[in-house]
Amino acid sequence: MQVVKAFVKSHPHMWWGLFLPAYLSAFFIIEHFITGNYWATQLPADALIPFCPYFIFFYMSWSPLLVALGLYLIVRDAEGFRRYIWMLALSFFSATLFCVLVPNGQDLRPAEMPQQNIFTWAVQLTYDLDTNTNVFPSVHVLGVVAAVAAVWKTPGLHRGFWRPAAALYGVVIIASTLLVKQHALLDVLAAIPWGLLSYGIVYGVIGRVRDRRMAGAAQKGKMER
Repeated sequence: MQVVKAFVKSHPHMWWGLFLPAYLSAFFIIEHFITGNYWATQLPADALIPFCPYFIFFYMSWSPLLVALGLYLIVRDAEGFRRYIWMLALSFFSATLFCVLVPNGQDLRPAEMPQQNIFTWAVQLTYDLDTNTNVFPSVHVLGVVAAVAAVWKTPGLHRGFWRPAAALYGVVIIASTLLVKQHALLDVLAAIPWGLLSYGIVYGVIGRVRDRRMAGAAQKGKMER
């Protein structure tokens, strides 16, 4: 217990991490209020994208990967963790606000599974837990953009394969949202610039202000020694 208390005391920024479970809980509650009379986001081009249940585990890996990256940043990069959470918060909350103001959904899910196996079982479980509403823009894609941005901006992850691996796996997760029919093409295409805008605000505008403040504080500390 003393070890836990010492860790929490030395890592106060970790409390920002409570945002993620709080948001996801609120998201699931909100989406169950949108059950009809929504803007359907699918386009004719979506009919060209096949249903491929084999990608479901890539889709389901999204939450564990966001959490794993957050845990790494809590320990290794406090400021990086704050900016990661702020970007998630800005993009997620703005997307959810849009869904409240403009109820939306998609009607692409198959009426029945083409076969029965562990992949289609996992898809059906996802369908049972998650509605086909609150899809524009895709929160899955927004999370991927935030995670890749955090990896790109974390000094400890600059070496080796972490950057290209994060980008490649992010592309696979984005593709999975379409292939398991959780999102329409328009949801994905809207989420990418949406996420990049959040990146510009958090890492560009807010980040530069904080960088100047931290540099000034460090310089002041040197002068006082």
